[in-house]
Amino acid sequence: MDEESVSVNEIPEGAAIIDVREDDEWEAGHIDGAVHVPLGELPTRLDDLPLDDDMYVICRTGGRSHRAVAWLTNNGFDAYNVTGGMGSWNLDNGKPIVSETDDEPWVK
Repeated sequence: MDEESVSVNEIPEGAAIIDVREDDEWEAGHIDGAVHVPLGELPTRLDDLPLDDDMYVICRTGGRSHRAVAWLTNNGFDAYNVTGGMGSWNLDNGKPIVSETDDEPWVK
């Protein structure tokens, strides 16, 4: 089964966004309301995911989220890869991000 990909502008309002980047990337800047589950922790953190909802998976550029979506769909979940990742979200489309520090949020 081919994975489903969506652009950042195709993510529905209020959708579940799963950020699979590493901790330092998340802390620098992420989508407000997203769920942070680093790619390597995905199989052990299913309880943290909104399993009944479509999930929109994002990373820096789309590589890790592609792998996460493949794993999730192979395990019966409805997941979509966000094309272009955080670069597309923030840098290309100017969508807002927040940080976990007092610094200006940025895509690491």
